[in-house]
Amino acid sequence: MARQNYELGLGIIEEHLDLADAVADLAENLFTADAIRSIVDAKKPEKFPPFWKSLVEYELLGLHISEELGGSGGGLTTLAVALEALGRHALPGAFTPTVLASALLQAAGGAATGHIAGLIDGTTIGAVAPEGATLPTAVATADGGVTVTGTWDGVASGDVADLVVLPVDLDGVVRWIVVGSDQLSVTPQDSVDVLRRAARVSATDLTVAAGDVLSGLAAERARSIAAVVLGAEATGLISWCVAAASEYAKIRVQFGRPIGLFQGIKHKCAWMAIALEQSRAAVWDAATAIDKGDDTADFAGNVAAVLVPDLAVKVAQDCIQAHGGIGFTWEHDAHLYYRRALALRALLGTREARALRVADDALAGNLRPLDIELPAEAETIRAQIRAELDAIQAIEDEDARLAALGDGGWVLPYFPKPYGRAAGPLEQVVIAQEIKAAGVQVPNLLMGIWALASIVGYGSEELKEEFGLPTLRGDIMWCQLFSEPGSGSDLASLQTKATKVEGGWKINGQKIWTSMAQFSDWGILIARTDPAAPKHEGITYFLLDMTKEGVDVRPLREMTGSALFNEVFFDDVFIEDKYVVGEVNDGWKVTRTALASERVALSGKMAAYANDGDLLRFAKGRDLSAVARHQLGDLLAESQAIDVMSNRIVLKQLLGSDSGTTASVNKLLAMSISQKIAEFITAELDVAGAFSVPGARTDHALEQLLGGRATTIYGGTTEVQLNLIGERMLGLPRDAEPKA
Repeated sequence: MARQNYELGLGIIEEHLDLADAVADLAENLFTADAIRSIVDAKKPEKFPPFWKSLVEYELLGLHISEELGGSGGGLTTLAVALEALGRHALPGAFTPTVLASALLQAAGGAATGHIAGLIDGTTIGAVAPEGATLPTAVATADGGVTVTGTWDGVASGDVADLVVLPVDLDGVVRWIVVGSDQLSVTPQDSVDVLRRAARVSATDLTVAAGDVLSGLAAERARSIAAVVLGAEATGLISWCVAAASEYAKIRVQFGRPIGLFQGIKHKCAWMAIALEQSRAAVWDAATAIDKGDDTADFAGNVAAVLVPDLAVKVAQDCIQAHGGIGFTWEHDAHLYYRRALALRALLGTREARALRVADDALAGNLRPLDIELPAEAETIRAQIRAELDAIQAIEDEDARLAALGDGGWVLPYFPKPYGRAAGPLEQVVIAQEIKAAGVQVPNLLMGIWALASIVGYGSEELKEEFGLPTLRGDIMWCQLFSEPGSGSDLASLQTKATKVEGGWKINGQKIWTSMAQFSDWGILIARTDPAAPKHEGITYFLLDMTKEGVDVRPLREMTGSALFNEVFFDDVFIEDKYVVGEVNDGWKVTRTALASERVALSGKMAAYANDGDLLRFAKGRDLSAVARHQLGDLLAESQAIDVMSNRIVLKQLLGSDSGTTASVNKLLAMSISQKIAEFITAELDVAGAFSVPGARTDHALEQLLGGRATTIYGGTTEVQLNLIGERMLGLPRDAEPKA
């Protein structure tokens, strides 16, 4: 199966992209269909299968190990990149358990690192027992070692391992020990994963020397490393499932059409692709945090542990569903990935336990700030920007200060001069950071951004002169007159007409959902100027003075009780020729350009709606049930992943890479998270969530819940966004335009 652009995405830097490509090529050669099936059918797994030698020769077993210990020094992030590529091929055998074992030993430090050499040169197979709800009890000995008796189930590749890393309960604290398999009783165990068998491992009065007690490995760090290693492999299997389902949807025909045309399948595949980006972001953040030694790395690890295992299971299930009956057969590979997903999830513990760790961390204040690490040249840019902003902040007159911000290009720095600063991605990020740090209040242009984008890009010099600086200074408020009652997200089907008259145009028709129209000075308007032209042609882009005779603005009262939206009616409204932007009948091009920009997206979330800050303020100090804390952890993990995805988009832009449709994925998730948060808070308020209860602390939850219903509608509904993701990211077929 040919690799698509959405399949190689956990890494960001060129070195990681090249590694992913190389490992993918290797895996395609090693893990052929015949090779995989021979392992499935084998009665007993080989300790060193034929592909093992190639993994060793490519030095993949030591990617994450420091050079001092004989490895390549790439860290967990590099290993995660390789594991994603390998995970797409169901990665049979003991590779993942072995690299997990060596990663834990490296993190522990001390004498136990002596075991690493054999793990990375391929002569020693490693395994790691999962940390179950109850652990064997270890008793400390006088020389710093321990004695232990007990049993560990579900040790992946434990049946072929030479060395096993085991969790124990030492004085009420989870500790880890490393033991040779010849000191253990090992019994092969039935496993849902038929490509990586498991074993039950038992010890009786086992004495472990002090050097093999991993006292330098905290339980939280061990869980974080496991979340990265197992999560990276899970991300790879998600990638395979996305590719398999979407490719099948392109060729499988039902009712005379490819099933990828059916919205149910298209949306299912799109949600699978969204899960892939979430998983990549969570694993990448945890891996990089551990590699950098960040204090908040374990919070990132817990986030990955919450999100990725369950996403992998869900995506594998959806992959089977998308394939229909063929996906349920033994011959099809879908069940191998589903089995692997189930096994990986089981190794990371229950969903409740994982989510509770995130909730407890957050409530204790152990959050992970997501600052973007910028290159060294950012500091040179920062010094100049800070000096200029300080000078503007020193202006006492507010109007003069706003004028200076507009005239200096600070409001839209990515715009060309003189309207902006022609700032590239790096400068945009630094400007945003410095404006926030200095507390500078920049005018919120709202729809003025789109108006200026069209005027600067296509308008005459006269229009630029009339509207450029006044808009940047906040002197002109704009509204957008695009949507119509019969053409919500389908803008090109608009019916508002513009008829040519002497000196200009007469506009007749209706617009709807026009935010702030009752307060706006000017509007950007698209109208049909050639009814006989094809759908996306014959449209012209106008600027409209909202005080013109014939403009009738009628506020629409929303479910919140307020009236932000409006209906706008046009009855022979006259617009002069000079207020046409671009060419007549070519307004669709102007519209598309206005909606797109080179702005660096620093956040995908909407500050006006419920966010994780609201969630934590609500939760702190409340007596939440275990179920509520579990839900709290889920929401915080999802919200954190959205922030990580935003940062990854920015980093890709800084590196000159195309973030592609990842931005659409982030937008969709950001639209829905506020709804989920507001719903959680309102539900937890019990009676006070729906009724006015004296003295109840509601934190405006009901207002946020009602207002937030709009977030998945305006700006392109969730359903439209899913269509775009399915078509543009996955290449699923598009519906043909209806015949006129």
